[in-house]
Amino acid sequence: MPNAAELKGKRVLVVGLARTGVATARFCAARGAVVTATDSRSENELSSTTAPLRAAGVVCEFGSPTDALFLSQDLIVPSPGVPADLPQLLAARAAGVTVWSEVELAARFLRGKLIAITGSNGKTTTTSLIGHILCGAGFPTILAGNIGTPLIACVDNSRDDTVTVAELSSFQLELTESVRPNIAVFLNLTPDHLDRHHTLEAYGAVKAKIFANQTERDAAILNADDALTTPHAPSRPQVYWFSRKQRVGQGAFVKDGQIIFRSDGEEQAILRVEEVPLVGAHNLENVLASVAAAKLAGASAPQIAGAIKGFSGVEHRLEFVAEVAGVRYYNDSKATNVDATQKALEAFPGQVLVILGGKDKASDYTALRQNLKTRAKLALLIGSAAGKIAGQIEGSVPIEAAGTLERALQIAERVAQPGDVVLLAPACASFDQFENYEHRGRVFKELVHKLAQRAANLDGAVATQTGK
Repeated sequence: MPNAAELKGKRVLVVGLARTGVATARFCAARGAVVTATDSRSENELSSTTAPLRAAGVVCEFGSPTDALFLSQDLIVPSPGVPADLPQLLAARAAGVTVWSEVELAARFLRGKLIAITGSNGKTTTTSLIGHILCGAGFPTILAGNIGTPLIACVDNSRDDTVTVAELSSFQLELTESVRPNIAVFLNLTPDHLDRHHTLEAYGAVKAKIFANQTERDAAILNADDALTTPHAPSRPQVYWFSRKQRVGQGAFVKDGQIIFRSDGEEQAILRVEEVPLVGAHNLENVLASVAAAKLAGASAPQIAGAIKGFSGVEHRLEFVAEVAGVRYYNDSKATNVDATQKALEAFPGQVLVILGGKDKASDYTALRQNLKTRAKLALLIGSAAGKIAGQIEGSVPIEAAGTLERALQIAERVAQPGDVVLLAPACASFDQFENYEHRGRVFKELVHKLAQRAANLDGAVATQTGK
């Protein structure tokens, strides 16, 4: 595009009409762009989406778009789910057409400060916690990005004094050029999305783009305990670390049971580890990262401590659902890769019935074997990846091929004993049987609540009979 921040009169193609694509199309149309939106699904499937877009002047096309459509644009904005190496996108870029992610476009219009969080696991919890702390400390705060609300949908609400806290996935970072967070957080790196990025090295390089445009005035926060993350420490911004295992020169760490923030040679105690309400060592890492980001953003130690103590966690992330007949049920539907499932298993000492499976992402499930052997008593397999998972974990834990989430819970209800934990931590994407991981998590919770209601009704009937 001739003028990066000027959309009026420009031909813009939005590829994909999920939440981000719709927000992008509306944003560009409102600024005078000539917008075409395309989606591989049929118009019937998207009828509720297309009517308001057409009312806003957006031309909607369905099915397979022509190469000519891509080549005739000034700007193309593919949705996060559209691979950056799509042949039409590659051809358009080779012809000089600008191709940006929605995040790249939004950042060029966003006002105020930007705190951006990426990593393989823990992004949503960390983003939510940082936002929770800053909001409680009185900062005008916006939560956006991969957490649910597209960044571009928040532009109009941003002001010069706003702090936008954005979760950025590798898909969103892949097509960025100038995004510059004032504070950038890289939580960890484990194999994920290899079906799209192909190698761990390529995946890590895309994640590290979060630091690419930072300057000496900005701050980068990384995990000192993660050997795959530390090599990505940038040279220009001020670098801060977080660690639950070692003292760091600058950043947040644990010492004598306390979370400490260290900067310019001075250490300040924030709160005791035992006061953190979230379960699991991985969540302690998320808290440490949040402490560092919130301190750098200007929150005080008492404000940070109070907010952490009052933070109840995030839906679908080791979310306690109910206790039924002495069995506790946890929803960790966001555990969409092997490492996230490892961390979920490690949050419990044992007696876990774990529900695994969904859509495979070229993952290696053999890494689960040790934790399954020591912490799980049964693996309930669902979805299209069930066969692959069974072959790779066989011998480490008893296996039941459940097929569906409903059947998995029926089996769990029958075999679980008081003191056991039933854990949904699939290590897979959800798209084979569900719309997304949120949908999967909601279905799990609905099934558990029905189970709890049946148990309560049974208890009531027994009590009535006993009373007679």
